Amino acid sequence: MSSLRNASFAIALLPIAASAQTAATKPAASPAPPPSCTSAEHRQFDFWLGEWEVSLPDGSRAGRNRIESILDGCALQEHWTGASGFSGKSFNLYNRTSGQWEQFWVSQGGGRLHLRGGLQDGAMVLAGEREKPDPDTGKPPRERITWTPQADGSVRQLWETSKDGGASWQVTFDGRYRRAAAD
Repeated sequence: MSSLRNASFAIALLPIAASAQTAATKPAASPAPPPSCTSAEHRQFDFWLGEWEVSLPDGSRAGRNRIESILDGCALQEHWTGASGFSGKSFNLYNRTSGQWEQFWVSQGGGRLHLRGGLQDGAMVLAGEREKPDPDTGKPPRERITWTPQADGSVRQLWETSKDGGASWQVTFDGRYRRAAAD
């Protein structure tokens, strides 16, 4: 009788074992590939790609900047080294969800800046607000950076700051990017 009970138990387990075996041998579904970054919007900031020597309006050297495409063309990475030794990096990307470009900047001293915006009349214009209020106005300074490609292949970067909520702007940095000679 005991062997009959064991046989009945084994027969009852067959569908469970067969189901487990089928699940185990069935290949797992592959995750969907990430969306590509080949749209025209993703290419709007490509004019900034390259190795650059940067100078101030008076012709003095401001620094050197390398902008490269990374992550299969989904982002630009900036590597800035100023003439004084100040350095920083930024990641720039077209955010398909918001429909805007974003820049995340970090300096060697821990300073950071987050800007958003997009192409306006052929120039990339990104703006944002600092977290810490200005001690004189009590308002967080606004930052606006405009990169404008020039007819000669150079790029002008104009950085402006407003301490009065955008009513007036002062130039923080005015740099001319010229392609660096090959080393």
